[in-house]
Amino acid sequence: MHLHQSIVDAQGRNIFSAPDGSATPAFSHYLGGLQSYGPDLMLIYAPFVNSYRRYVTGSQAPINLDWGYDNRTTGLRIPLSGPEARRVENRIAGADANPYLAIAASLAAGLAGLQEQLAPSAPIEGNGYDQAHTLARSFLMAHDQLAHSAHAARLLGADFVRAYLAVKQLEHDSYLREISAWERRFLLPQV
Repeated sequence: MHLHQSIVDAQGRNIFSAPDGSATPAFSHYLGGLQSYGPDLMLIYAPFVNSYRRYVTGSQAPINLDWGYDNRTTGLRIPLSGPEARRVENRIAGADANPYLAIAASLAAGLAGLQEQLAPSAPIEGNGYDQAHTLARSFLMAHDQLAHSAHAARLLGADFVRAYLAVKQLEHDSYLREISAWERRFLLPQV
């Protein structure tokens, strides 16, 4: 699920574009928020054990929160467009993510970037897969990151984060009680 995000003011003007067509500080700050807080929100973007199978180099799914102009190898892509349509495409959320939660998480991270005037990294011009893999590689890593994130509790509310973590823990516990076909096929003969 790719989340295309832009913000317009009360007059309908895109706040990511200046009158001369250049990117605004708000654009940079929004990106900075997505980069700064995105790792803590990974469990919302990838909510299941199986979700993490797609975040591997060369899979067409991102492995980090780098950004670039029309770069489909980065987690945050800036599609080619005119200034009035300047937007950020958050490519992190999987098709299995709850769209309402993924959108809320992404908007909250971007808003925090605006409020805190966070700066993004420099844009990636080459292959984003050549950069470090900075997203959680597993459900448990993402669960742990969210559980220990004061930022996520502030952005989304501590009660929500606690409840979400509790549900995800129950789902994971249920998953651990299942013996997969792969385990039966490859591991049982070894016993």
